[in-house]
Amino acid sequence: MNMKYYSFRTPIGDMSILFSEKGIVHLNVKHKDDIHLLKRKYGQVMEVDIKDYNYHKEIIEYLTGSRKEFTLPLDLKGTFFQMKVWKELIKIPYGQIRTYKDIAKAIGNPKAYRAVGNALNKNPVLLIVPCHRVVGSNGQLTGFGAGIELKAWLLNLENGLCKYG
Repeated sequence: MNMKYYSFRTPIGDMSILFSEKGIVHLNVKHKDDIHLLKRKYGQVMEVDIKDYNYHKEIIEYLTGSRKEFTLPLDLKGTFFQMKVWKELIKIPYGQIRTYKDIAKAIGNPKAYRAVGNALNKNPVLLIVPCHRVVGSNGQLTGFGAGIELKAWLLNLENGLCKYG
């Protein structure tokens, strides 16, 4: 599969994006070893020039508070269960939260809230598949691979408590 990759600057730091002909496969806060990790996980990855693509524009608009919904195509890769969870996450409206238990019930597996947490941990597309909108049953911010501080920042952004600019 022909995968392309580039990095870009955002209000939360540099991010990396990987995409196929179908859409975004991976989006995350950039790490120094990203290209090597992406190649190991997805195979051949070609780095491209940002000026030839515009996937990052909606992401920056979201992070600066001027976008509430994404229209970017996705090419998610995961197990049947993970895909079911990620598709349910995409339905959570901007500025709202759900619990792991809420997601488990919504996908028809009310006792699978721990498995939902595992699926969130494997979410390859930060922000667009909004795992930051899922909290513990007691409202606690838990389990966010990019860090609890960023999860709180994103939730505050969506609730008008955080402005960037």
